[in-house]
Amino acid sequence: MEKKKKKGKLEIVNNGIDTNEDFGYSKLEQYNEETTGKLAHHYNEILKLLGEDVTREGLLDTPKRVARAIQYLTHGYDFDPRDLLKASKFREDYQQMVLVKDIEIYSLCEHHMIPFYGKAHVGYIPDKYITGLSKIARVVDAYSRRLQVQERLTTQIRDCIQETLDPIGVAVVIEAHHMCMQMRGIQKQNSVTTTSAFTGAFMKTEKTREEFIHLIGSKLH
Repeated sequence: MEKKKKKGKLEIVNNGIDTNEDFGYSKLEQYNEETTGKLAHHYNEILKLLGEDVTREGLLDTPKRVARAIQYLTHGYDFDPRDLLKASKFREDYQQMVLVKDIEIYSLCEHHMIPFYGKAHVGYIPDKYITGLSKIARVVDAYSRRLQVQERLTTQIRDCIQETLDPIGVAVVIEAHHMCMQMRGIQKQNSVTTTSAFTGAFMKTEKTREEFIHLIGSKLH
């Protein structure tokens, strides 16, 4: 294990695991070093093709940093979101709406690999089984940390919860800003894309759907 003391931070590098401890805050990220090396090689070539001098000081470690960053930004491929729900699935006699709203999402558009970001609102009505509330957010993260389109992301979250918990209904709404629209192309800075997907009671019963829409738009806290 190699330890380096640097400006109040202790960086520990061991078998592809980076841990940064900064005044009580700890963050752990794990990388596949073989994959990192291969990606870094290609990013080095990309920088050359862009006309950069890869030997200058500011770019010496950039290919490796980008290689690690892209692995983190797409770490959703490492998880099966259904397993996340199954690991925290409990029998409970509750048949009212469960809503987790304002879940932050950060994803990469598969067309340009440019970020889109926003919030997801997820509701379901249990039928015998509930799951840990944090697992809903983890499902959102597992699907969003992949190359995505917002429409597919919305339905994947819905289908995962429906198929794993078999609830009376599931509702998912995502609101996102797409940087491919803000940075290039049409360059519209304030546009927001909203997608929705429903099953069961949320699709069949207008009153249930309206309650969900009302709750995600309300500030109760």
